[in-house]
Amino acid sequence: MNAGVIALRLLHIVLGAYWVGAIFFFVTFLQPSVRDAGPEGMKVVQQIVRRGYLNILPVIAGLTMLAGFILYWRDAQAMDGVWMSSGIGRGLTAGALAAIAAFLVGFFVMRRSTVRAMALGQSLAQLAEGPERQARMAEVDRLRRLARTASHWVAGLLLIAVAAMAVARYL
Repeated sequence: MNAGVIALRLLHIVLGAYWVGAIFFFVTFLQPSVRDAGPEGMKVVQQIVRRGYLNILPVIAGLTMLAGFILYWRDAQAMDGVWMSSGIGRGLTAGALAAIAAFLVGFFVMRRSTVRAMALGQSLAQLAEGPERQARMAEVDRLRRLARTASHWVAGLLLIAVAAMAVARYL
C-alpha cells in the first residue's frame, strides 16, 4: 500500500468519524437539551452557529466523501469494474450512497432550515404582538421541526453508511 492510499484512508476514516460523531452528539444530546431548555436553549444554538458548526460540518463531510470517492474509484479501476459487483464493492457502494444521501439531506434540509429559523427568530424581537408575529413564530417552529426531523434522517443514513462500510469486506 502506498503513502497516498494510507493518507486517503486516514483522512476518510478520521473525518468520517468526526462527521458521524458530531451528528450523533447533536441528535442524541444537544438537540434534546436545547429543546428542554426552552428559549434559553436557542442561545446555545446561536453560539454553535456563530462558531461555524453549520459551515465546518459540510466541509468535513465533503472532504470525507472526496477521499472515499478517490479510494472507491481507485479500487474500481484496479479491478476493471469486476470489484463493483463483488460483496465488498456492493457494501461500499451502499455505504457511499447512504453517506451522499445524508450529506444532501443535511445540507439542503437540516442546514437550510436551521439557518432560516434562526434568521426569522432573530427578527421576532422587532415585531409587536399580533398576527404577523404569531405567523412568524409558527414558521420558526415549523422550520425547527423540519431541521430536527432532517437531523434524525441524517443520523440514520450515516449509521447505514458506517455499518455498510464496516462489514463490506466480509460480504
